[in-house]
Amino acid sequence: MSEWQGKTALVTGASFGIGEAFARRLAAEGANVIVTARSQDRLAALAEELRARHGVKVSVVVADLAEDSGPETILRATEGSGQPVDLLINNAGFGVVGDFADLPLAKQQLMIQVNVTALVTLSHLFLQPMLQRRSGAIVHVSSTAAFQGVPYMAAYAATKAFILNFSEGLWAECAAHGVRIQALCPGATATNFQQVAGTAPLRDHSKMQTPEEVVAASLQGLAQNQSVVVSGLANQAMVFAERFVPRQFVTRAAARLYQPFSTRTNAAK
Repeated sequence: MSEWQGKTALVTGASFGIGEAFARRLAAEGANVIVTARSQDRLAALAEELRARHGVKVSVVVADLAEDSGPETILRATEGSGQPVDLLINNAGFGVVGDFADLPLAKQQLMIQVNVTALVTLSHLFLQPMLQRRSGAIVHVSSTAAFQGVPYMAAYAATKAFILNFSEGLWAECAAHGVRIQALCPGATATNFQQVAGTAPLRDHSKMQTPEEVVAASLQGLAQNQSVVVSGLANQAMVFAERFVPRQFVTRAAARLYQPFSTRTNAAK
């Protein structure tokens, strides 16, 4: 029996990818699920399917985490309406690729708003009632990009590094109070992330982890109260190996990988 059977899980960014996989897995394990994103149609279709297939309660909350009001909208529709959240999956986020100085500043600030500010706000709002109940868990979806600087995705990698450090700090704060915190750090995953970020030409989906594999690793790690979960043996080996080489070496290696997306460098050739 899953520990989440009969509990309520809130999943942000649930209309695609890892968020959708979390919603499907948790519903299959008997959890009642609240799915939130901007897409009413996709969420409604997912909710209808999960209700029919698993007989659980699935609620839809349409909210835009790029807006300051987004987290409060979600809180009012859940805890504020008498629906306590036992598990929060802070998955919503996106990336952009290119030269930092040339990418539109507004788009990068929007990314920071969604990846960092909204995540921190949601954590603060939902952690308080969890601590009062002395039970609950929060999963923050970070990335293997959190472990080093990533040229041409510098701001994105920085948001994921923030999430990693933020999660580890909260894990230690909350461990004695019945609430678990996890930073989930997947590598390249077969989702629509690459299309949104613009890195699709660099990636072969057949060699990536599936969202379902990432979710399975996360939930297994959460059951063991692991503060950080790096999904996939190859990703674990990469992160471990980075400890033994100079950080500049790792950053330069990342620069060679992402250099094709630099219009400035390519124009100078």
